[in-house]
Order: sequence, then C-alpha cells, then structure tokens
Amino acid sequence: MADLTALPTEVRTKLAELDLELSEGDVTRKGYEKRREKILAPYAIHINTPPPGSPTSPFDRHKRSSVREDSCQSDEHTEAVKAALMAKREFGPLLPRPTKRPVPLPVQKERPSSDVFEDEMSSTPPPNRYSPARITPGLGSPGLSPSAPPYSHASSPHLPGSVNVLADFSVHPREVRSQKDVPSRFHIERPHLIASQEKARAPLTDMSTPSTGMMANNGHISSRIQQLLNTLKRPKNSPSKEFFVDDEDTLETIVQDPNRPLPTGPPSEPELGEPFGVVSNWPSCLEAAVCRWGTQNTKAPCITTFDMNGKVSSTLSYGKLWSRSRKLAFTLLNKLGTKQDPLLKAGQRVALVYSNSEPTTFAVAFYACLFSGLIPVPVEVPRPNADAGSQQIGFLLRSCNVTVALTSELCQKCLLKTPSGETVELKGWPKVFWVTTDSKIVAKPPKDWSPRLPDANNETAYIEYKTSKDGSVLGVEISRLAMLAHCHALSQGCRYTQGETLVNVLDFKRGAGLWHAMLTGIMNMMHIVCIPYAVMKVNSLYWIQKIHSYKATMAIAKSQELRWSVTSFKEQKDLALGTLRMLVVADGACPWSLAACDAFLKTFHSKGLKAEAICPCASSPETLTLSIRRPLSEPGGTHLPTGRTSLSMFELSHGVIQAAVASDGTVQGGQSKQSLLVLQDSGCIMPGVMVCVVKIEGPPKLCRVDEVGELCINSSSTGSSYYGLPSLTKQIFELLPVNAVGAPFCENSFVRSGLLGFMGMGGNVFVVGREDSMLNVIGRRHGAEDIVATAMAVQPSKVLNRGRLVVFSVPLLRDERAVVVTEQTPHASDEDTFQWMTHLIQAVETIHQLNLYSVMLVPADSLPRFPLGVMDVSEVRRRFTEGSLHPSAVLMCPHSSITNLPQARERRSDVGMASMMLGKIVTGKRIAAATGKLLVQSVNEAGKFRFHSEMLQWRAQTTPEHILFTQVGSKGFLGGLTCSQLHKRAEKVAAYLADKERLSTGDHVALLYPSGLELIVAFYGCLYAGCIPVPICAPIPQALSTILPSIKLIVEVSRVVRILTTQALIKMLKSKEALSTLDIKSLPTLIDTDDLPKRKLSHIYKPPTSEMLAYVDFGVSMQGVLTGLNMSHAAAMAMCCAIQTHCDLTPLRHVTLCIGAHTGLGLVLWCLSSVYTGHQTFLISPAELETLPYLWLLTLSQHKTTDTFCSGYVAELCTKNLSTQIGTLKTRGVNLASLRSCIVVSEERPRFGLLQSFTKIFEELGLAASAMGVSFGCQVNVAIGIEAPSATPPTTVYIDIRALRSDRIRLMERGAPHSLPIMQAGQLLPGTQVVIVCPESLAPVGDLELGEVWVQSPCNGTGFEAVIGPNPEARKQFHGRLSVGDTQSWWVRSGYLGFLHHVANAEPHDDLYVVGSIEEALDLRGMRYYPVDIEGTVVRAHKNIVECVVFEWKKLLVVVAEFSGPEAEVLDVVPLATGSVLEEHHLVAGVVVVTDPGTVPINPRGEKQRMLLRDHFLNDSLDPLAINYNM
Repeated sequence: MADLTALPTEVRTKLAELDLELSEGDVTRKGYEKRREKILAPYAIHINTPPPGSPTSPFDRHKRSSVREDSCQSDEHTEAVKAALMAKREFGPLLPRPTKRPVPLPVQKERPSSDVFEDEMSSTPPPNRYSPARITPGLGSPGLSPSAPPYSHASSPHLPGSVNVLADFSVHPREVRSQKDVPSRFHIERPHLIASQEKARAPLTDMSTPSTGMMANNGHISSRIQQLLNTLKRPKNSPSKEFFVDDEDTLETIVQDPNRPLPTGPPSEPELGEPFGVVSNWPSCLEAAVCRWGTQNTKAPCITTFDMNGKVSSTLSYGKLWSRSRKLAFTLLNKLGTKQDPLLKAGQRVALVYSNSEPTTFAVAFYACLFSGLIPVPVEVPRPNADAGSQQIGFLLRSCNVTVALTSELCQKCLLKTPSGETVELKGWPKVFWVTTDSKIVAKPPKDWSPRLPDANNETAYIEYKTSKDGSVLGVEISRLAMLAHCHALSQGCRYTQGETLVNVLDFKRGAGLWHAMLTGIMNMMHIVCIPYAVMKVNSLYWIQKIHSYKATMAIAKSQELRWSVTSFKEQKDLALGTLRMLVVADGACPWSLAACDAFLKTFHSKGLKAEAICPCASSPETLTLSIRRPLSEPGGTHLPTGRTSLSMFELSHGVIQAAVASDGTVQGGQSKQSLLVLQDSGCIMPGVMVCVVKIEGPPKLCRVDEVGELCINSSSTGSSYYGLPSLTKQIFELLPVNAVGAPFCENSFVRSGLLGFMGMGGNVFVVGREDSMLNVIGRRHGAEDIVATAMAVQPSKVLNRGRLVVFSVPLLRDERAVVVTEQTPHASDEDTFQWMTHLIQAVETIHQLNLYSVMLVPADSLPRFPLGVMDVSEVRRRFTEGSLHPSAVLMCPHSSITNLPQARERRSDVGMASMMLGKIVTGKRIAAATGKLLVQSVNEAGKFRFHSEMLQWRAQTTPEHILFTQVGSKGFLGGLTCSQLHKRAEKVAAYLADKERLSTGDHVALLYPSGLELIVAFYGCLYAGCIPVPICAPIPQALSTILPSIKLIVEVSRVVRILTTQALIKMLKSKEALSTLDIKSLPTLIDTDDLPKRKLSHIYKPPTSEMLAYVDFGVSMQGVLTGLNMSHAAAMAMCCAIQTHCDLTPLRHVTLCIGAHTGLGLVLWCLSSVYTGHQTFLISPAELETLPYLWLLTLSQHKTTDTFCSGYVAELCTKNLSTQIGTLKTRGVNLASLRSCIVVSEERPRFGLLQSFTKIFEELGLAASAMGVSFGCQVNVAIGIEAPSATPPTTVYIDIRALRSDRIRLMERGAPHSLPIMQAGQLLPGTQVVIVCPESLAPVGDLELGEVWVQSPCNGTGFEAVIGPNPEARKQFHGRLSVGDTQSWWVRSGYLGFLHHVANAEPHDDLYVVGSIEEALDLRGMRYYPVDIEGTVVRAHKNIVECVVFEWKKLLVVVAEFSGPEAEVLDVVPLATGSVLEEHHLVAGVVVVTDPGTVPINPRGEKQRMLLRDHFLNDSLDPLAINYNM
C-alpha cells in the first residue's frame, strides 16, 4: 500500500473528507473511487486496496433517482398556491429580470455532499446555470421614439448654434466632424486599471450607435429602467409638510393594528398527564437493566445495523453489550494514564464521536461511560475542513473540559493526520486524546471487578447538545433520575414490552433516536434495528422493507422519511405492515407534518398500515418528550381520539386561536381557503408531566384558552440545566409561571420547551411552531416551516434542488425581515428562476400576508447542512449577513417589505436655506462671510514683475545654476532643470514657434505631454512666443480609443493651431490602433520638441497688460462637464503669490509634487509656483507609483522635503498598498519627520477617513498628524483654501447627518449617534473672500447655516473658454450677485454647498467647511443626500467592493459598485449594499449594478464622474457583472 503521509496537507485533508463522506453515506462507492482517483492522479499514486466499508453491490443503484427532499410539499399546498397566484394575477407590471454576466462555473471546493447521484455526475461537467442573456447596448423602450430631440445646451462662443449632446464620448470614440459629435460628459480613464479592464471585458458597445442625453424626459433610456419606474408608481403616503424638524428623520414606530384579533377566552389552566404506573420489576437504573438482560438473556438481539449494500453488518446481543461495555469501562478507568495519575476519573466528561452507521460501537461506549461514572457527550464527527458547526461543537467540548474522545477505527481514519501519524488538532476543539473503542486497547477486567450500578439520583448522566437560533451549541445536562423517569414515561406511554422490534431511522446520538432506541428500547430489552442515513439515501423504502421482514411493531422516523417513502414507492406484493402498531413521527409537532402523515397513510394503507398507528409527538432537548399520541392498548381496543383543526393563519400570526372552518365545512369570517392552516395534535401529555401555556413575551403569565403561547412542563423527566450557563439555565429551567393576578400557582418550577402551541379538547397538545424558527415581522409571528411549505408548492421541480430551502429573518431597521434561500438546480434557466421567485413572493403575500425582503438562490449542494442532511439555518443566516453565500440569483423586495421608513417630506417653495436679512445679521446671527489675509506682493526685486516670463528671465540671470525642477521616477533620477536651462530650452521652443511656424500673438498651442519636464519647457516656450498654452494629458496605449477623441475635442473647441509633443507620442498617434480611432490628418500640425533646431529668439514677448490671457486650463468636473478656464497673467501671479505667502515657501525649501500636471492646482504647482518662489520642486508622476508604490514617500525622506502636494488617488494608493509594508519602509530608511505639510488636493468634500487612515498608518515613519491637510478648489478658482503649516491638526467638526439632509447644520459631539465628521477645507488664501449664499434666494445666510460658497479673489479665472457637457448654467458662475445686502459686487459661484463656523478664541477666525456639490446632491424623499456618504456606506458593506458611485434619476437611487472578487460571487454584493443603505440612510436602492474594477470614470484629480456613469447606465452602455432591480 502506498504511503499517503508524503502527500501535501491539503491533499490528505481532501482524502480524509472523502473517507468521512463514505462512512456517513454522503457518497456512493463508485463516486468515492472516482473522486479518490482524481485526487491522487497528479501524484501517480494508485491504491488497489478497497476503501473503507463493504464492497460495491447492485444495491447502490436501487431507486436512486426517486429520492427527493421536498418533505413539505403536498397537494393541499399546491392548490393553495395556485389559488393565490390566480388571485394575484393583477399583481401589476412585472419587474425587469435581474441579469448576470455569464461566467464559467467555479470549481467548487471539495465538500461533504449528500447527493446520491455523485457517481453519475462525477464524470460529466455540470451545465451552465446562467443563460446567455446580458446587458446589451441600445436596448431601448419600444414606446420611446429613437428620433426624440436631444437635450440642448448653452452655445459655446466658438461653436455657433446649439450643441447636440451625446451621452458617452469616451466609450464611443469617433471622429468629431461637427457639433453633433460633442459629448455630454468627459472621461479620464484610471491608468492603473485600464490594463486589467481591457483584459476582463470586451468592447462595451457598437461605436456607430448614437445615443442622446439623459437629462430630457423624452430621451433614450433603458427599457429596464422605464419598466422599473412603472413598477414603482404605486400610491404613496402623502409627504409630511414639516421640513425643517431635524429630529423627524427617525424610523416610524410600528403601531399595532387596533382592529387586530385579540384573545377573548378565559385564562387557561395547567394540564396534568396520567400518573406513573406501578411496575414491580422496574430496574433501579439503566445500567442495572443492561446488567440484567446481559446476564439473563445473553442471546437476545439488542442492536442490528446494516452496511451501504443493505446487508447486516453487525448484530449486537445483550450479552455482548454487557461484556463489551464492562471491558471498556474497566479500560477507561484503569488503562489510560498511570495508576497514580489516571487519565480519566469518575465524573469527568468524555466526547463520543461516532458516525451514523455505527450504532453498536456507540451503544457500547455510551454504556461503558455510565458504568464507569463518566459523563458521555455524544457529538457529530468533525469535518476536516472545520466548518462552523464543528467549531461550535468544539467550543462546547472546551467548556465541558473534555480531554478524551472515544471513537471508532473508521472515524479515526477520517481524521486528518500529521506525517508522524498523530491526529491534527481541530480548529475550535480542545486538545483531546483519541481512544478507539473497537481496537485492541480494550482490556479484560479481573473477575472480581464489577462496574458501579448506582441508584437514580440528580447526578448528570449525559450531556446532549443542541444548536440555538444564533448557531451556538449548548449542552443540556440530563440527570440519572430524569433519564430513568423519561424511559419510564416512554415505556408507559408507548406501551413498550420485552421482545418487541423497533426500527429506528433517526440519529441515535441525540433526540428521539437516543431516547427511544438507545435508552428506552434497551431498558425494555427490545430489538433495535437501526437504518443508517446512507442506506436511506440509496433506498428510501429500506426501513419499510425491514418493518416487514422483522415484523416490527414499533418504528420511529420523521416527516422527511415518510415523504421519501411516498415518492419512492412502487407497488410491491411482498410488503405487509399489519404488525406495526406504532409509528412515532418525531417531528409531528411541525404544523406541516400532517401532509406527510396523510400521504404516507394513503399510500401504505393497502399494505396493512392502520391509521391509529401513526403517532406524532412533541419534544425538545430541554423537556425531552412532552406529548405523544397513544397507540392501541390491545387488539380490537379503542383508540384515543385524535385532534385536527383548521385555523386562520392571519389570526394565528397575532397569537389568536380561531377555528376557521365550521362543522358543516364552510369557511368562517370571510377567510380564503388558501390562508388556512390545518393542524394535527401531537398526542396527549406524557405520564407524570404537568403542562401549562405561558405568554411568549413579558412575564410568564398563563395564556387564555384561545391564545398561542409557549408550552412549559413540570416533570422529573426533563433536562436540569445548560452546562456552564447558570443565568440562561435560570431563564429556561427555573420558570415560575403566574396566574391572571400575577401570583405563582405552583411551588415547583417549569421548563420552557421552545414550542409554541395550545391545549386542545381532550388534553391533546397542538404545536404551531418552534420559537427559534418564528419570524417576528411587523408585530406578527410567522412560522418558517409554513413558508417553506408554501415555497415547496411553487413549481419546485423546475428550480429547487432536492427541496433544500431555508427561511429565516434578519434584523433591519428595528424589525425583522423575512428571507428565503434555496438551492438552484443546475439546469434551471434564468427565466424559470425569475418566474419562480416572483410567484413565491406573490404566494407568500397572499397566503401569509407577509412581504418577503429577499429571495436568493444558490448553486446546488452549496448550502451548509448537518451530517444527517438537515439544513443549518444559523450558518445560512450568518453567511447571508456577511455576504458569503455566493448566490446565482437574487431578488430584493425592500419597497414592499420595509414599511417603517421615515415619512417623505415635501419641499416648501416659500422657505429656503436662509430667512430675511436684517442689516448685518440673519435671524439673529452674523452673516456667514470670511476673508483671508491681505495679499501683499513681495517687496524685494521679484515683486516688481507682473508675468512669469519675466520672473524666469530674472532668475536665469541672477541664479542661473539654481535647480528649480527635479523629476524622479521608478528607475531613479529622470532629469532636472536649473533656471538657466529652463530659460534656454524655453527660448528654443519659442524661436521655433515664432520664426519657423510663424505663429501670431494669442494663437492657442496644445501641449500634449506626459507629466514631466517637457511640459514645463513647452509651457514657458509658449509664454516667450506670446502664444496661449493649452496643456492636455498625453494618451496611454491601453486607452487610445477613449482618450484620443477627447484630445481632438479639446483641440477643436480651443482653436488650437499647433500641437507640441514628443517623438514617442507622435509615433503612438500614427500607430494602427490610434488611426482606427482618430485620423491624425484631422489634427493641427504636430511638432516634435525632442530635437528642435537651434534658433535664436529675436525678442521675448511681453503682454501689454496683465489682464491678458496667460493659459487655458481644461478640466473635467465630477459632473462630467469639460470646461476650459481662462487664466489671466494677473490671476496666475496672484495665485502663486498667495500660495507663497500662505505656505511660507522660500527658495531654500524643497517641495515634492505627486499630482497630475495638466489641470487645476496641479498645473499651477508644476509649472508656475517654483518659478515665482524659487524653491526646488521634485516632480513625481502619479503613474510612477503603479510600478513603485513607495517612490513618493522615499523621495520625501531622501530629500527631507518640508512640503508636499498629492492627489486623493495617491494618498489612497499608498494607504492600500503600503499599510502592510511599514517594516520594509523602515529598513529602507524612510523617515517623514521633516515633513511640515502634506496637502491632499481635491475639488470635493475633504475625505476625513482617508486622511485619518493615512496618518495612522504612516505615523510610525515620523509623520505628524498636524502635517496633514487639504486644499479646496473648484472650476472657477482652483485654490480657494489650503491648509497652512501649523502645529495643530486640521479642525474637524461633527454635524448631525439627519439635520444635514434637511439643509441644516447642527454640531454634535464626536462619537455621537448620527454624527458625520467634516474636515476644514483649508484656510482661505490671502486676498480671498467667501460668503455663504442661499442658492435659491441668492441671499446670504448666517453662521453655521448651509449654503453655496461664493468667492471673490484675484486668483479667480476670467471666464470659460468652452463648456462641454450638460451644464447650461456654467457660464453664469462668473456673474453672481446677492439679492440683498451688497447687490453691486460680482462674485463667482463655486457650485459647492458649505458653511462657515466662527471660532472666537485668541485669534478669532472663520473656518470653511465644504459639504458637497449642488449638482451631485440627491433629492430623495424630500431631503438632500450627498453621494459620498452613501458610497462610503456601500464600500464598507462588503470586503470586495473597491469603489462605488451612486446617483439619482427620477427619484430612483442607483448604486454602481466595483467588485474585485470572483465573478461567481458577484451577487453577494446586492443584499449587503441594499441593507446597508437602508440601515444607515433610510433609502431604498432601486437598482444595484455590479461592475468590473475600473468602470467608474475619474478626472485627473482622482474624483469620480458620477453623471457620466449615470449616462452610461441609462443608455445600457455599461458591461456589468450583474444588475439587480429591487422591487
């Protein structure tokens, strides 16, 4: 035999899991061999020895195709569902079907599977469960005319006439020939994501398909979006008119319906079962019974079990049970450890780890523990993959101080081993010593040794585990007295007699299988025939056949086995069930078990099965058996009457019992038949048991007779406590019920059963459900089993995989929300799946009056299950809440299921952000206005210059060798420029433009360069020649199709006559890829500045006035609007002077830049600031950080930089990539202690979380918190405020996010609920004045009031060269006038909302805080939401969401999330994103779109272009991974 210890650990783990599956019957023999061979194939190991167990036989293939798990389906349910769907025919317009990009099915991890078709499917690849349907471009609504006029924008001064806006220029690149080709949005790709994006997806759409703007109501929109809007047009509650009450943004309190049904009956009384009978020869304890039968009836059969072939594998007689358990007891006490220090002592707890196919070895070990005084703790065999269930069991064993585990050789082989042969310690389990009880270590005891046979007392006999609702495992202690009393009660109630045969299908380690088979059956010397679960999966009729062959009088099973038998039954002549006098249905308390019992009786009545033989029972781990239906007392005797009643599920959900069917069969109270629940009784109360029904909530007060409550019992045959949990034990096991007046009616305590029900006529017990499976939604209780049964009746065969379906609730917005999760068959189509989900929602709403929150389908065999096939509901719930179920289809219904959202508000036209202005105050407050320091030009010689060209000439003459610029890249030093070098190279460019190209003064010249020294040289060359430079970002090879049209557009609208660039870029523009997108001949002449001829410039141009145009700054706003800002020489000089004064820059300082160089403040810092101030600037292109993430920080440290400016993208990139490399950076000598200011440049609300993370991560490298700061700018002024160097960190205030939605500012304490941190947007630059103005009334507002930020500054731009995009009001930004107060002064409007906070300290000042853009704010439910807040919530919802964008269209919130995980897991995002937005913002996400990383367009500053993405979405031009329309 080959040595498997040499194999890798993961391979041995798979083999151990496979052996365990075989031992428990989760895989057939043929499937086992194929999978084992497949695992070992890469290692060239061939094992010819047979695997554990018996050889293969034809029995393996017996009726495998008949086995089903739809144990709750019935004809009654099917009819009810059909009626409900007929009633819901007018459900309204159907939603658009969610779509998902087809992907290859993931290779699922080897896991335990209960699929009986394993051997047939192992060699066949599973079919694709996804249809080829996907989002296709150009999918318009049939009702919309394709010729609808496009949206008209304000005309550009250089583009006469109206501009036809196209929705997506960057994604539909084509040659711009006329005005119709102007895009509505402008797009800059993220360079670090383009490569992966191109590989991950195909071209998005046909380039020739035109599309129109989305702002007009008659524009082209997606048919899916229009369909969703039609669906959402339902009557809504009238909006509230109170708009300015901040505290009103609270969830509505769920008010009980005053007309709800209420119980009206008299108070109930406790019910008492029959007394215990007197038995003369009843043994004193269970051990005494084994001793008696083992010595008196040694040959009598005790336990018989079978192998997977259906043959008897072993029969244990009572004599062998006695002798083997006695030997093992002696071994445990005397042969483990040493005599002085034995490993086990009486009273210690021992784990019993046996599979379901080993009842004989388990019985020997269990009774050996009882004989030796040990406390057995039976548990399931742990999975090698350490699933959550196995870990929870390990936690129980750890709390019980278990150090020894008894097991069999077969289970021992399935455990993972180390190369030395030792058992690997299981995750969550304590370190235990494994003892195989069927090995040679069992020693024969001396003749004089006899086990202890104590009388029944209150000592713990064994501990039975149970799984609670939250997935935790509790240990219920059963005393010896309770164990004996329970056996006595079952013997009397079931009328057990010696010599009877009992067929057991259940788990013999816990529950009814343990109580009836291993305890009571052996107590009464019965023959126990155990049918392993593996055999049942192969032949579900096997237990019926054994009842016939053994002439069994007793059997115990669950509704699942009854249903399996019904679906698998075929007419058999040699089958007689007349000997069966009692069939105990262990889950008969389940309300829907009635259907299984009736179907089973109907099928096997012809085989002699009597109606009175079916005996449902009610039980729980705490109370053990509570009630059971009695069998016939004797042949021909009378049978106790059974109860059956029809109840209204509506009244039942309110806890009221009301018979819905009269004696004549008519339905009462106007109830529909499909909303009735038919219940069967669970029999009479057990002997010696007192039962009372107490209220579910509040004090344990007795219920009324027509009220549903929790069943509690007082008996000597119940559990005594939860091990190690005294407080919980007191709540459950020491209950003192009170009567109507609040006084205890009994001195003895009761035990809660966890069963909800009531007492019927004749003392019958009725159970309507289990408390841990109840869904408490909107004040009503719904049974999960009831909803499961309804779901099973909705065409289950087409969609559901073997009936595996789970119903549970999740907390959301202070209430519970119902969720349905089921496995999907591999062959189910998307159409069938969507139809089934919608039908399920309709059926549940009609039958149960319950709106589901989510319906989710997962791939087949992926839901977690317990070893015997029972669904692990708690684990499914946990995976749902953390987003790890990996569904294949999801349907969310938040609109109908969430009913307690805050009431929508109505905006009032007569009230704005500010009230009337009276003099210098606004409603008692000072006007929100602030002014920066006085702007003073330098008094030295440099202060006399008015132009940057003059500054450069003067520096070239006075300090020719002073280094101005040094460029650093991932490969090291890339070049530098001194004052003299920059001057000479600029002269060279200017001479070429003036003499060779004959350009005139004022001609526009495009500068097509990457961020580097060439751009600076060309910029000053244009100034020397009198030309107007227009910097344009250079294209990159990965995104030529998207960037080249943008370049051509800028060239045309800015009237560029020449393009300066490099030789490499010219070569790129002439490549085949570029020519397929753009004809280079359509561009102006390209000039290669790499090797210009030496020419002498005759004279350097000096403008006659500083108000003349210096350069054009083309930038893209977050709204996707492309604007060309005209910057005069005066504004450029004022900007540099203000930055120098504000940041205290001198020629001795070193400044490092890692920001885009072509627009905004980055252009000023790269090209202008160093020449004006004289400081040395180290230049780093942000693209270089893709190759070397720590390049920026390393440069700061090596050159001891004092000031640095970066973009938000750079700070985020360093935070993500370097957070785990601090140790490496320290070894490289990175030290940031010299840094006095680190400014993050942006045109949005300062990203408080990003700056906090950046500071916390790099504080170990010497970064001071006071060094971090931000700058704020906009389209009209690129630097309104910059954080000045200071010894204190930037100021942060916390405001109420609920008040902010109502345009109010209310300060809060840090950490207060609903508090939102807002960081100061830097200090105002010298010479800058701001005022906060109401954008509607144009009146100034007061301090701490929200309004638009208006600016007066010499640094403002002088106007727009061009405006391209959906913003016709853009040009009005330069012509703002107040409606009251100073109505003559001109202001520029920033387009951002903010507020001022006056700080009255030693140096009184006003701090500016920016909240968000007016254009991007979302007007939803009568309130104003800011996308950045919602996007942050979505990103935090799931670990694989890397970026998010939200936008609003026609009051519909759309969430677009970038997903970085496997495509098979993409739908995990949908419920988490929907739930998190609901929880934090009280908004319903109408559509959730999941896309590839890199889909979100950004501008050069790293800011999102939400409006451009909105246009892509509405035009169906995205290529999403998945798109889900929430109902």
